[in-house]
Amino acid sequence: MKAARSHDATVVDMLRADPEFAAVYLAAALEEAELPGGQTALLAALRQIAEAQGIANVAERAGIPRESVYRALSPRGNPTLKTLLALLNATGLRLGVQT
Repeated sequence: MKAARSHDATVVDMLRADPEFAAVYLAAALEEAELPGGQTALLAALRQIAEAQGIANVAERAGIPRESVYRALSPRGNPTLKTLLALLNATGLRLGVQT
C-alpha cells in the first residue's frame, strides 16, 4: 500500500510536469480570491508555483531574500503589491484585468 501524498506535493509535481498549468492554476485561484479563504488559497497557489520552480531560484530572480518569500507566501502572509508583482514576474506570470 502506497503512503498518502499531500495535496501540496501533488500540485507541485503537476506544476513541474506542465509549467503552462501554472497560469491556469493561478488564474483559477485569483477568480476565487474574494471568497472565504480565497486569499490564503491564492498565496498557496503562488507558493506551489514557486516551489515547482525552486523557491531559491524564484527569490533570486525576484531580488527578494528566500526567507521573505516563504513569509510572504505563508498562510498568514500579506505580501505588498511590490513583492507580489516581483514574485509573479520571477515565475514568468503576469496579472491581467478583464471586463
